Amino acid sequence: MTKPGLTLYLAAPRGFCAGVDRAIKIVEMAIEKWGAPVYVRHEIVHNKYVVDGLRAKGAIFVEELDECPADRPVVFSAHGVPKSVPAAAEARKMVYVDATCPLVSKVHVEAERHHEAGLQMVMIGHAGHPETLGTMGQLPPGEVILVETVDDVARIAVRDPSRLAFITQTTLSVDDTAEIVAALQARFPAIVGPHKEDICYATTNRQASVKAIAPLIDALLVIGAPNSSNSRRLVEVGRAAGCAYAQLVQRATDIDWRALEGVRAIGITAGASAPEVLVNEVIAAFEARYDVTREQVETAVERVEFKVPRVLREPA
Repeated sequence: MTKPGLTLYLAAPRGFCAGVDRAIKIVEMAIEKWGAPVYVRHEIVHNKYVVDGLRAKGAIFVEELDECPADRPVVFSAHGVPKSVPAAAEARKMVYVDATCPLVSKVHVEAERHHEAGLQMVMIGHAGHPETLGTMGQLPPGEVILVETVDDVARIAVRDPSRLAFITQTTLSVDDTAEIVAALQARFPAIVGPHKEDICYATTNRQASVKAIAPLIDALLVIGAPNSSNSRRLVEVGRAAGCAYAQLVQRATDIDWRALEGVRAIGITAGASAPEVLVNEVIAAFEARYDVTREQVETAVERVEFKVPRVLREPA
């Protein structure tokens, strides 16, 4: 029986970013250096396949530091942690390795610098997300006001409108964030912005690649986890760019084949915490059902690399 024809437009860049790659290496190197188990506070990155793979190697994932024994190493996730977490680890004389993405750490440093200058912070981010909690936890309570939408900007009460700065979560929608920034600047003309864009290169690049393939496709699949902020934003960006059908799938088994009946051009991308092996799994699932033509649409080339902490590069 002849398979129907289908063109897969593969967005590039897609998948792992430098911060995710570094965080995974940190856990693997910690297990190699100190042996299993190594504890990890929160999922190292938001991807079940990755987390399960590290668990099989000897990582134990917990949500809070007090779930970790003091005599085993602990790794802090790529999303960053409040200052109270490493302080508590030091108080317990624990060995810990901070796998916070350097681009998240940059936002932490910005927040501290503005705080030292006497500015109150406004953070654009998602309530409850570990990155938001970690960034807000760099400063004393009340020093960071969280806004999630343009409407929030109209409601916030600040200490002094002339002494404000804003920062953002690194994995937000570029377009949505620009609207919130414009609202902040309209209401608080003196507000100070980041020296360099807080939304990270990987988030920006993956959203740009989705926009590039959107006019070419009938449907978009984003490979990523439901708790991955950058993956969920890719779905939203796809819909905003005109993809009537844009869905998040963790693996090939999540694909809704009925919804794709009659579709002849599909876009595929992956969030920054989704490994390429899952992209290949999805492509293979399509090739089993269709006569597939692959087209890669590359909008940027990423050459960013981050070093792992020195403690892991030194002899045990």
